[in-house]
Amino acid sequence: MIRKPLATAVVVAAAFGCSFAQAATTPSIGWSQLWSTSEAGGAAEIVDVDTLTNTLWVTNPDRIDVLSVTDGSLVSSIDLSAFGTINSVSVKNGLAAVAVAAPTVTDAGTVRFFNTTTLAADGFVTVGALPDMVTFTPDGTRVLVANEGEPAGGVDPFGSVSIIDVASRSVSTASLSGVPQINGVRSATLADIEPEYIAVSADSTRAFVTLQEANAVGMLDLNSGSFTQLVGLGTKDFSQPGNAIDIYDKDGVYNPVPVNVRGLYQPDAIAAYEANGQTYFVTANEGDARADESDEARAKDVVSGLPTEYQRITVSTIDTTAGDLVAFGGRSFSIWDENGNQVFDSGNMLEIVANDLGIYDDGRSDNKGVEAEGVSLLEIDGRTIAFIGLERTTESAIAMYDITDPANASFIDMIVGANDLSPEGLKAFKMNGSYFLAVSNEVSSTTTLYALAPVPEPETWAMLVAGLGLVGAVARRRR
Repeated sequence: MIRKPLATAVVVAAAFGCSFAQAATTPSIGWSQLWSTSEAGGAAEIVDVDTLTNTLWVTNPDRIDVLSVTDGSLVSSIDLSAFGTINSVSVKNGLAAVAVAAPTVTDAGTVRFFNTTTLAADGFVTVGALPDMVTFTPDGTRVLVANEGEPAGGVDPFGSVSIIDVASRSVSTASLSGVPQINGVRSATLADIEPEYIAVSADSTRAFVTLQEANAVGMLDLNSGSFTQLVGLGTKDFSQPGNAIDIYDKDGVYNPVPVNVRGLYQPDAIAAYEANGQTYFVTANEGDARADESDEARAKDVVSGLPTEYQRITVSTIDTTAGDLVAFGGRSFSIWDENGNQVFDSGNMLEIVANDLGIYDDGRSDNKGVEAEGVSLLEIDGRTIAFIGLERTTESAIAMYDITDPANASFIDMIVGANDLSPEGLKAFKMNGSYFLAVSNEVSSTTTLYALAPVPEPETWAMLVAGLGLVGAVARRRR
């Protein structure tokens, strides 16, 4: 049966001082787990869907597992261990692009292509160092690659974005050198600016690239193939109403209070969508120190004389000064306009709901909290729904928000996977008239598929079951 989010709506309404009648006006999306499968000997990280073959493509460090959407059974496994470590996969029009870091991660990596019907290799191209994320543009003509270029072994390559022409397989590189920076990009050197994740506008002309450690987003013009500017995202004030957090991890309880701490948003995943005739992008504000963690420490080791409750919080050694503690992460997700101006932030709601559901991990209170990491968007019945994956809860958790009106996004429900842990990759999609969410969970090494449907609409569930049956019938005919 589709699960209804009524109980959580009541709790959140109470927590934020609004009536249940107000909360109930938010469109509800029911959810139900269809299946979950374990990635034996691996760690499920990134997932994408191929609607042509009704399969999910799931990355593990050394292979791609191709799973049936119908029941999660293993269709095939593609071993890429000879080429390095797999970081990402993206599927479009029957073609899968797989980002593979070189065995020496500071060397140039590759993107390897596969036909999703035959599973045959379809060539490869060389890209930058440590290709961390790969995505097709909406029109399917190009593949974009975030080359993170993290330091290792005393070598620190520059980050970049590779732009691959799908038809010709030619590669161009968008460099971050000399790009104008505004709003205070957090970086000491060019090598510290490391692309993490990419979202593309609906018209395939612009890309938004998270530069996580630099607390910024790069604006990439795909017509010219170059960055136009790097926009710093600023900080979040945890002393303001609606932003209260718990910064003490040794009492075993969730106790959010306003604190004199600012948080660097430092988003990981990013997604773009259209609303009110404009492009907006959504960020999961995870937070992250540099690869060698040289810029993080306990507050007590940076500033002396702090109250006990402040001493253990992890802060940036670069940004923190006496009287101004700067931590990592926003413990939230945000919506920004196409120029990088924030129009919405979820405040502390993700942690309030996690605590209400009994899955908040107090051991993370001192360091980035629930860590919003993944994001996927899907239009359901004319509404744009955001799915936000929380990496540091005691069970897999994905928050659902209606973001149709960017400035007035509203919480819907939290999907909890009882046997899953640390959702890394999210893919919301529509197939045969029904809606689904695939989640790859890194720590539990599981991939889970959820059915989604507006509620209360009994006929929607019947349609979903019929749609899934059609998927099974197609799969049986193919076999």
